[in-house]
Amino acid sequence: MLLCAAAGGAAVLIAAHKAPVVPLASGTLLVPSHALADFSLLDQQGRRFGRANLRGHWSLMFFGYTHCADICPATLATLAAVEKRMRTKASPLPPQVIFVSLDARRDTPAQLAKYLAYFDAEFIGLTAADQPAIEALAKQWGVAPSNRPVTDGNDTVDHSAAIFVIDPKGDIAAILTGPFTSDALQSDIARIVTGHA
Repeated sequence: MLLCAAAGGAAVLIAAHKAPVVPLASGTLLVPSHALADFSLLDQQGRRFGRANLRGHWSLMFFGYTHCADICPATLATLAAVEKRMRTKASPLPPQVIFVSLDARRDTPAQLAKYLAYFDAEFIGLTAADQPAIEALAKQWGVAPSNRPVTDGNDTVDHSAAIFVIDPKGDIAAILTGPFTSDALQSDIARIVTGHA
């Protein structure tokens, strides 16, 4: 059975910022927001996706992989439930949800498209051309994945379970670390958006 263990990694980004001025149920508001360097990945349609694609709206970014047995599907299911709730309201617009694969070898754009369709057709999946490229990006975000080869070839990837909240400027506004529930996550997103208004 594959395991997807949650490992720490976002603590470095959190420690570099002042204490949050907005209380969150499941994470930390970064004051000021953490500026991101540009990056280049491929979405599930094979199109280039970089920091410019984050600008102009709120985004929720989660790192994982499609062969993950528990943490990834549970988090994506919670995010899908929150998105469904938020779409029924007039405002604010729901943030775009972005799933970044830490397993570039197996998670091709086609694999990501098939996987994310089980959760929400509007979710964005990102992967890289090779494993070193995605590991370099993950390191910049403080995600530190660790691949564990197994005999049947279905390697497991230990990684952070954090959700990164990206503001409309393309910077990290908050890091949510769970455990996640639909109610708490929706409430935190509303607080973060209001706090940055």
